[in-house]
Amino acid sequence: MITGIAGLGLIGGSMAKAFKANSDGTVYGYDIDSSTLSIAKIYGAVDEELTKENIKDCECIIIALYPDKSIEFLRENAPYISPDAVVIDCCGTKREICREGFRLAKEYGFTFVGGHPMAGIHRSGFRSSSEDLFRDAGMVIVPPVYDNIQLLDRVKKLLAPCRFSTFSVTTAEEHDRLIAFTSQMAHIVSNAFIKSPSASKHKGISAGSYKDLTRVAWLNPEMWATLFLDNKDNILYELEFFISSLEKYRDAIKKENYEELEKLLDEGRKRKQEVDG
Repeated sequence: MITGIAGLGLIGGSMAKAFKANSDGTVYGYDIDSSTLSIAKIYGAVDEELTKENIKDCECIIIALYPDKSIEFLRENAPYISPDAVVIDCCGTKREICREGFRLAKEYGFTFVGGHPMAGIHRSGFRSSSEDLFRDAGMVIVPPVYDNIQLLDRVKKLLAPCRFSTFSVTTAEEHDRLIAFTSQMAHIVSNAFIKSPSASKHKGISAGSYKDLTRVAWLNPEMWATLFLDNKDNILYELEFFISSLEKYRDAIKKENYEELEKLLDEGRKRKQEVDG
């Protein structure tokens, strides 16, 4: 199988390494930074550059660029993609890329599937990529038709070298609603929390809870700012709900209202038990 991968950062680079390590196929690669492509070729993660001339030979094309660059890449290359190919993006938001991807796929005859691998680390770039990044992780799929079992099975086979453990099927709208809560809010809260003046004095007086809460504060600002603005409506809903909740805790503490504070804490404990068991 010939696979094309556009974007060779953490996600795309890990995809390329996984395909080379766990299959005997050919990987064509593209990156906006030509030096990254050169490094990927030297490493052995990419066989040749992905071009308009050879993209037609790819059975699977994975786009792992920022959302705006993913759309730009797809628009420029759609006329050259084989009707037999499946194109899968890896953007952190799905509505815009899926809307344009489905439109272009219909116009040019190939198959487009939205995707979002549920894996990552706080470092970015090809140097941080790993062939094992997706091992036992989940993969979210946004297909053009929700109940196309044959397409889902094909996607699973195409992505088999990544060794995902689960595949979840959803819509672009539902994905963006939920990802605002499960991922994007966690990055905002962590990033805001670490700005406290107390943070510089934490060493020796911090443990697991501090590490868990601040891990994702170490993020890629350019990428996450783009994702937050792409998902503005859902992020604002979650932010406003969270701020409102924090105000209740603040007011209970300020008023030394033990009963209210205990009730709030117990509500959170019970909610965690309900949603995660």
